[in-house]
Amino acid sequence: MLSTAHHADVVIVGAGLAGLSAAHQLTGAGVTVTVLEAAGEVGGRMSTEHVDGFRLDRIGQLLSTSYPELTRSPGLEGLALSAFSPGVLVHSAGRHYRAGAPRSARGALAAARALASAPRGTARGAARGVPRSGVRGAPTPLGGALDQARLGAALARLAATPVERLLTRPELPIGTALKTRGLPTRTLDGFVRPLLSALLCDPDLTTSSRCADLALRGFARGRLCVPSGGASAFPALLAAALPPGTVRTNVKVTSVATTSVSTADHGVIGCRSLLLATDARAAAELLPGLRVPAFHPITVLHHTAPEPPLTDPALLLDADRAGPVAYTAVMSEVDPARAPRGRALISSTVLGPPPPDLEAAVLRHLARLYGTSTDGWDLLAVRHTPEAVPAMPAPHDVRRPVRVLAGLYVCGDHRDTSTVQGALYSGRRAAHAILTDLGRRPAEPEVPVIRRAA
Repeated sequence: MLSTAHHADVVIVGAGLAGLSAAHQLTGAGVTVTVLEAAGEVGGRMSTEHVDGFRLDRIGQLLSTSYPELTRSPGLEGLALSAFSPGVLVHSAGRHYRAGAPRSARGALAAARALASAPRGTARGAARGVPRSGVRGAPTPLGGALDQARLGAALARLAATPVERLLTRPELPIGTALKTRGLPTRTLDGFVRPLLSALLCDPDLTTSSRCADLALRGFARGRLCVPSGGASAFPALLAAALPPGTVRTNVKVTSVATTSVSTADHGVIGCRSLLLATDARAAAELLPGLRVPAFHPITVLHHTAPEPPLTDPALLLDADRAGPVAYTAVMSEVDPARAPRGRALISSTVLGPPPPDLEAAVLRHLARLYGTSTDGWDLLAVRHTPEAVPAMPAPHDVRRPVRVLAGLYVCGDHRDTSTVQGALYSGRRAAHAILTDLGRRPAEPEVPVIRRAA
């Protein structure tokens, strides 16, 4: 049983990415920190379940190699990321089309130039040799050559636009704003809308256009990826890199103040400053008055099959929206560590409220998406998370205050953007606010070298 004497300079409630990020910033500046986590392990929603040799993520949130905090955050030395193949695969009318990859964008632009410069009657010959994801023959879900060239140019412009400039653009729901972006309806419906639904976990596209532009910018600048070995490997690495004894699990906090926290079974722990780094609802329960946002629910289904239905380690989207699956991937091809040798792991995500016949509807949809029978597939797990991702409707403040008052702070993806980048950056902002109030200078961390798995 601990006394009310100062146990640490800062007590952090919650050992998710935001809390662990803040802990690294604070300990790097010489501040003593105690991180209290109610669960038996760190990571919050970034958890991985082990079932018969498979590693199954609870949410399976997508990351991008372009997230700045992946290279700025201390504690991520040795982080391994398993990348999807460039761009995404889009399914339509029984075929797959590569979309959003730099190579396919260049190919589309070359085809467009060839079509524009060819004499009348020779356009078909000029377009000969365009890859399957290009424009030969009938238009694809992405449109024709000129449409794909416009798409590639739009992604390139986003990739080169500074974040500060994106945050000054007029703000609308992205579903409305897309109509003003100069892209044809076929390209929007066949690629941009399915992609944004996956990146934002928002099937209705009510998210702020500024937040959506940030997500598209990250997509255009990097590769979609997941932590190698499962999502839980990410927070586990952060926790292991903190000083021994910093993180204490199975400690439930019941009330908070600026100078102490009360726990269910571990007495009162004193501190000089307190940081709430829980999810938004848990933070509001401990500190009434904090706003609780709406959430996007996510259901993830994990199946195993004797053979992979697709050997390309790609994220697969459905342009036809012919079923409940928003995106799917053969995760054993993306990250072989997630499945036993000789078995395929297929992970699929349903956004929004799941249909009543969820399992049967998903299998029917997956059979169409992969073009194969799913009769021999076994269901490993279904994980439904009603409050998986905080919603970011317009208008959305991507830099919500982290300082409630001197000695009391809040961080999490609900204070920035609802991404891994947002959670990590929120923790950094909160730590800097604490250090400023304590009269300390933030340490300048070395840039970690992140190992990316093949």
